[in-house]
Amino acid sequence: MAKARISMEERRRRLMRRHHLHPDHPAASATEAATRLVGLHSSDPTTVFLSARARVPGITVSDVERELYDRPSLFRVLGMRRTLFAVPAGQMPLLRHGCALKLAPAERKRLVGYLEGQNLAQDGEAWIRRVSDATVNAIARRGEAAAMELREDVPELKLTLDFGKGKKWGGKVGVSTRVLFLLACEGRIIRARPRGTWISGQYRWTSPAGLIPGGIPDLDPTEARAKILELWLRTYGPGTMADLKWWSGWPLRDVRAAMGSLDLSEVETDEGPAFVVAGDLGPTPPSAPRAALLPSLDSTVMGWRDRGWYLGDHAGPLYDRNGNAGPTVWWDGRVVGGWAQTRAGHISYRLLEDVGEEGEADVARMAARLEEWMGPTRVTPRFRTPLEKELAG
Repeated sequence: MAKARISMEERRRRLMRRHHLHPDHPAASATEAATRLVGLHSSDPTTVFLSARARVPGITVSDVERELYDRPSLFRVLGMRRTLFAVPAGQMPLLRHGCALKLAPAERKRLVGYLEGQNLAQDGEAWIRRVSDATVNAIARRGEAAAMELREDVPELKLTLDFGKGKKWGGKVGVSTRVLFLLACEGRIIRARPRGTWISGQYRWTSPAGLIPGGIPDLDPTEARAKILELWLRTYGPGTMADLKWWSGWPLRDVRAAMGSLDLSEVETDEGPAFVVAGDLGPTPPSAPRAALLPSLDSTVMGWRDRGWYLGDHAGPLYDRNGNAGPTVWWDGRVVGGWAQTRAGHISYRLLEDVGEEGEADVARMAARLEEWMGPTRVTPRFRTPLEKELAG
């Protein structure tokens, strides 16, 4: 029997509805948006806020901070592709056991090599155990602690590592950065409220048990990865094998093992064979075209490896050399341009294709609303792209 075909237009309708980018299908909160998207991208701290603003009508910075810190229902944790995501509590064990814990052995081995190779410790493993336990205990005593505070509590964290000695790119990195990243991979600590405002990435650290009764529960890694892929397919599907491998960041064998326990259907798309959760073949009702302005690294624009069906040929000006997306302008389920905030606070944008008078008017409205929402705050994306730099001036 011939495989079902899912058209480009159907994929775009699914994207607008399932990603809460159409005003007729909003999210009720940042947590709801993160749940549907399998996390709001958080490598750039501002992305969480701007991604939530694009999906939740009327949401404010204070609303997002309340969900992240005051009455936390969102938590910043390491996940797919070694990337930081803000996810609801129910997805934390999935990302910990499906993604982060697998990073820990290599990180530990690397740190042992640095410590012993630079004569900072004779037994790197013993040093890491001792300093890790002391760091976790210091965080528990304080409740929350910034790296600079922990360096006072645990003197070993003041040590520095030398990289590229004698080379132009060489420099020093505090050992505290490596220890805290390792502890985050292991799920022993978690990022809390940053020092400064919502645009700051200088996070304090706390214990998961302090936020979630009993801490992060255990879960079989294969089961965790299978659930992650199922959640992804329900929102992002159809996805090609290249999409699944790239988005997860897992070796192909782990992707296939996770898929093996799922009830999936293979379909045809313009990008080639792809997968959906079994039964997810019905058409999506059409909605009136609408515009959206998404921030750099938004989970939607970074959601697939095969991007032609929503990105067209606009990757050059909208992505940096490492594949990080800048701020994007959307119309009717596809990327049609980019935007930036100028030094004066104006939202400047450029359309890269014709969207008609209706589209131009809606993009202008969305830009004006975003400018008003940003107010006096100035945001520069962590990973800058050619068009964003040009528009920012």
